[in-house]
Amino acid sequence: MRRLASRLPGLALLSRSGTPPWGSPRAWLSSACPEKAAVAPAAEEWGPDPGSWPERLADLVTPLWRLDYEQQLRVKTDALRGLLQWLEGRLRLLGSPDGEAGVLCSRLQPFRPSPVLHGYRNKCNFAVRQGPDGRPRTVGYVLGSGGEQQPVCVRPGHLKHIPDAHQRVARCYQDFLEQTPLDPYLDSDASGHWHELTVRSTSQGHTMAIVTFQLQGLSPEELQEPQEELREFFTRGPGAICELASLYFQERSGDQQQPCYQLLAGNPYLFEDLPGFKFRISPGAFFQINSAAVEVLYRVVGELIGVDPNTLLLDLSQGTGATSLSLAPHTSQVLSTGLVGQAVEDAKWTTAFNGITNWEFHADHVENVVPQLLKSQEAGQSPVVMVDPSRTGLNFQVVRAIRNCTAIRTLLYVSCYPEGKAKRNFLELCCPPDPGKDLLGEPFVLRQAVPVDMFPHTPHYELVVLFTR
Repeated sequence: MRRLASRLPGLALLSRSGTPPWGSPRAWLSSACPEKAAVAPAAEEWGPDPGSWPERLADLVTPLWRLDYEQQLRVKTDALRGLLQWLEGRLRLLGSPDGEAGVLCSRLQPFRPSPVLHGYRNKCNFAVRQGPDGRPRTVGYVLGSGGEQQPVCVRPGHLKHIPDAHQRVARCYQDFLEQTPLDPYLDSDASGHWHELTVRSTSQGHTMAIVTFQLQGLSPEELQEPQEELREFFTRGPGAICELASLYFQERSGDQQQPCYQLLAGNPYLFEDLPGFKFRISPGAFFQINSAAVEVLYRVVGELIGVDPNTLLLDLSQGTGATSLSLAPHTSQVLSTGLVGQAVEDAKWTTAFNGITNWEFHADHVENVVPQLLKSQEAGQSPVVMVDPSRTGLNFQVVRAIRNCTAIRTLLYVSCYPEGKAKRNFLELCCPPDPGKDLLGEPFVLRQAVPVDMFPHTPHYELVVLFTR
């Protein structure tokens, strides 16, 4: 810690907060949680008003599913140009030369398409609620029902971006719920036990299922029966067709601070292979949702950031640290401060397995861990900062610290939701000095913006932006 602090004076950053962009489906879904659309199931599966429920769900979670892929990319490109034009207009009002009409749009590169369009999600969260046909133990996605008072849970068999393996696990979990004596959990009165289902998978075809269970005061001894029932169903019963690599039981209670994962069967981790790297993924760790497009994203990051053997890369991102780990062999050193929970141990395993020796993780608050970057310059290193915040963007304190640290000349910002707070971050990074907000450092210049389509059939994408000064 002392060695790190001596290298990085004067930069006070706060760690980012928030959750990955694709959160729980317990609440009403929004387009922030893109779900998949493919072949519509038989109409009788949907109960009253057949055909409308699948389309309603597809329109909500995969709004672009009716368009061909080229049209989808045009829609996203138009939205991104609108964002850059907004930024130009705000900078123009502030007297920045980069506010001139068309300047930032000229720095926008074409979309890098996703190599896979259907079944690309490697993580899906399924809710348990009453279905349109009245079945109380339906597994799928919650959808508002218009005039009805209660939302309903629509099965996901028609959604284009959910892989077959995930749909199979969801169907089997519904079969399990129909035979178990314990009731599913209900948000309305906080009763019942069986809760959400999370399914994770890898490009190698390995699948992990995580079943969330509301304790409701059950003792460890009383938990043994439902745990064994779930294990028996998915290992030797009808659910064995899923061929799970891992089966987890996640306990949840009202006063619980951290999720408690219990491995019921199989391997404790999943492993994702990318060219030259193997990454370990724990049940609660974040990993990019589209494994096939991850390689594209990492390639773009490497091209823009331009690291070399003299580069000191400061990674303020969360997840499993995979992006900066993929760059570590090309840098002098990688310092990571943004990892939390199981992701820390995953990253440490990944570094050891892949022979990475120049990666360090520091768990202290960023403002304490990274006091300055100036001495890294004195030692002949070129400091580069990479941020990959959640949908909530960077805290203003983080932006202010980056702006006011003169050692930072290159910043790479990876955003999963540039239309949100990220665009405000862009403005704060690029605006002229503002003593009233304590933005005293030289403004950054947006040099290149490269969109990567990680989420086909939805309006969402990853935007990689290179800022220099």
